[in-house]
Amino acid sequence: MESVSLVHPLAARTDTASLLAGTKHSFVARRVPAGDCVGITRSVTPSAGDLLIGRVERIAQNTRLQLRGGRRSELYIGDRILLSYANRYAPDQFEALVPDDLEACHLITCGGVAGRMVSKHHGLKSPTVIYPVGLLVDTQGSVINLRRYGLAAAGLASPSCRPVIGVLGTSMNAGKTTAAAALVRGLTLAGLRVAAVKATGTGSGNDVWALEDAGATLVVDFTDAGYPSTYKVPAAEVERIFDRLMTFAAQSTVDVIVVEIADGLLHEETATLVTSRTFGQTVDSIVFCAGDALGAQAGVDWLEMRGLPVVGVSGTLTASPLARREAQRATRLPILERERLWDPACAAMLLSGAA
Repeated sequence: MESVSLVHPLAARTDTASLLAGTKHSFVARRVPAGDCVGITRSVTPSAGDLLIGRVERIAQNTRLQLRGGRRSELYIGDRILLSYANRYAPDQFEALVPDDLEACHLITCGGVAGRMVSKHHGLKSPTVIYPVGLLVDTQGSVINLRRYGLAAAGLASPSCRPVIGVLGTSMNAGKTTAAAALVRGLTLAGLRVAAVKATGTGSGNDVWALEDAGATLVVDFTDAGYPSTYKVPAAEVERIFDRLMTFAAQSTVDVIVVEIADGLLHEETATLVTSRTFGQTVDSIVFCAGDALGAQAGVDWLEMRGLPVVGVSGTLTASPLARREAQRATRLPILERERLWDPACAAMLLSGAA
């Protein structure tokens, strides 16, 4: 295996620049200026958010890398890729943790997150294997972490001065991003400027680009706050990420904010954030997404028991007329399939409930 150790980063400036020039830069590292990376080291234990160059050793589940400009690049054995270490929680994909060494690990999202797999969904191949060439360091020899490039915290500016609609769900792949993008589209067609926020999750460009494509004036996610993932991030820190993103959105020239919270209500970071005082004071109404009527009923009950205002049900259950009828009987809430959320009149109705 290739081994690189750096005594003084400035001594390797030219070599590192050459190394980076031939490296594919991932989506999660898009905010990091290449000029800040002047050396590499293998003498430090990695932490979540640390930037590394990895070499592709074996290609399996993830065959492409989302580049910082949005293009999906085919991966080849021997490719060097710029990634960030992070933990991942994804019941339909991988569970992975930041390793405590710089030995072989895995590409756990095509957005550019590296970790060591703990478990996987049985329907997936094994993750693509990478070998860390080294962690990137700056002119002071300090390991570069994504947190230093997060959006500046300007002090909470009362995001409730804009109507805020939250999109939550039972689990991964419940249809949250599809519903959020459709809602953004409907609000945009109603003549409103919409900010879209993805507050938690694991770094990938798919959701950001879906919200941009729907017409959002501004799209930010947790990677813009300096975090490649929010899994295993302490509760107070997740709340600060939410604060920072909502503040940034509220300070922009938009009329309404749509915020999506990843994963499901039983996910620890999601549950803690959603039940926080900050979330309750910020979000005016909630669209809840589920894959079936029972999940919709359980989720709506869970939220309403905590005093959170659910105004409609959406998600993958809306693909079935029978499931829609079951969910409407169980929750007594409007069932909002994608086509309804696209409708400016429906979007305006939801907005009136949020105002």
